[in-house]
Amino acid sequence: MSKKYKIIVIVLVLSLFPVGCMVGPKYKKPEQLKSDSYRNERNLDSLASVTNLKWFDLFNDDVLKGLIQKGLENNYDLKIAVSRIEQFRAQLGYTKADLFPSFQYGATINSNKKYITPSTAGATMSWELDFWGKYRHENNAVKNELLATEEARKVILSDIVANIAIAYFQMRNFDDQLEITKHTLETREKYYQIISERFEKGYISEVDKVQIEQQVAIAEAAIPNIERQITYQENAIALLTGQLPTEIPRGKSNTELQIVSKIPLSIPSALLENRPDVKAAELRYVAANERIGVAQAMRFPSINLAAIAGFASADLSNLFLGSSYMQNASGGIAGPIFAFGKNKRRVEINRHQAEQFKFLYQQKYIDAVSEVEQSIQNVRTYQEEWKARNRQVQAALINFKLSHERYDSGYVSYLEVLDVETNLFNAQLSLAQLSERQLSSMVELYKALGGGWNL
Repeated sequence: MSKKYKIIVIVLVLSLFPVGCMVGPKYKKPEQLKSDSYRNERNLDSLASVTNLKWFDLFNDDVLKGLIQKGLENNYDLKIAVSRIEQFRAQLGYTKADLFPSFQYGATINSNKKYITPSTAGATMSWELDFWGKYRHENNAVKNELLATEEARKVILSDIVANIAIAYFQMRNFDDQLEITKHTLETREKYYQIISERFEKGYISEVDKVQIEQQVAIAEAAIPNIERQITYQENAIALLTGQLPTEIPRGKSNTELQIVSKIPLSIPSALLENRPDVKAAELRYVAANERIGVAQAMRFPSINLAAIAGFASADLSNLFLGSSYMQNASGGIAGPIFAFGKNKRRVEINRHQAEQFKFLYQQKYIDAVSEVEQSIQNVRTYQEEWKARNRQVQAALINFKLSHERYDSGYVSYLEVLDVETNLFNAQLSLAQLSERQLSSMVELYKALGGGWNL
């Protein structure tokens, strides 16, 4: 084998293996402020990781599950996230190609023998050896960005499910409020007829008549407002499920809906493994750290190998004869000498960018722990508040009945009945809202713990 052939073989063999050393910092996981428990955890059971609990195991409403499934199929944010993953996957393949030689072919035809330029036909190979790890660092950076994009998809997935569920709970809350208000209006209209007849007969003063008339108008005015809120929630759910505005089907009411009473908690440090947004933040920091190595590698000389093989002849008819065959292999080196600190500043820029991503990662973890702490407190306090408000409603119903009996017997004025009825109405509306907040707080806790993306 000739010397030139040996050079070509060596070049091809080298292309299969990474050569040289990699400059740049090695990734070191940042220290986090960690705790073995949550401040408000004492009132809840600490069990297995929340990732063992699937979204669809949370709900006992088939209509809600159907809406969530439709949202996962049609939501445009999720489609954009999936497309972005494919983009980074393609980019990863693009950067991997820089690690290997590139091959080109070409031909020049010249039929005029008087021209100096001969006719040629051949192939060339060029390869910049990744001696300092410039392309390997970039490849690792894109790989981690791809992983971060996948985690971002999980965040969107969790957001879609949580947002649809919470919007559904809010819609059912307004449904309950509408029913309460219509029932209140019906009761007030009934007493308006009774009091109007008593006023016409001179049994009561006009004050009682005006008061009940005012309360009828208040209930009437509340109904259109609640109907607007229902339409708003239906449109929000339609948007989340990728539909045009439409009427949303109803399943169970908020009082019938149930969410698992105990969501498994894990120690705060497990959020690093469970929360996709925390994992994505770390992966972006890893990618930024790799690009410091890219910038440092650019300060060193680049080593290039080239090879050519083909035919060249001034006479086109002799182009492919053995005497016209030619081959050559060469190597070169090029590097910066003086650029007024530009190369050094490039490293500093990437180092500061990586530091910013590190701070974002550390901040995201603290935010995650804070969200869990608040969610745990919300679950506990909404449960306690609902129990107290429910007792208030039950007592108000009894008081409402007794006050009407006292009024009908002539023992009290209608002002007392009015006060009791107003308190009952407000308490029932508050109880309906608390039913929604109870359900939503459980969903928010589950999401805060890192659940929701593993369907």
